[in-house]
Amino acid sequence: MDDNAPPHLPHMVWPAMSPDLNPIEHVWDQLKQRLDDRTPPPRDLAELRVALVEEWNALSQNNIMRLVRSMRRRCQAVISANGGNTRS
Repeated sequence: MDDNAPPHLPHMVWPAMSPDLNPIEHVWDQLKQRLDDRTPPPRDLAELRVALVEEWNALSQNNIMRLVRSMRRRCQAVISANGGNTRS
């Protein structure tokens, strides 16, 4: 039967959202914090674009590399937890 009724749909297992396994999420958080700390804040889209480029260029390359190097540990934690939570 093809009526999309729940009993007739195959069950798919979806993995949990794992922002910790995506280093760019941490970079976005840092970028947002830097933008929030700007005084005065951007007043329009043009100022926001300029501020984003300035703050992006000011991000610490060492911090980004630290995030990249942490991926092995993060992935191992997920494997050890059989795909479950890695933090309580």
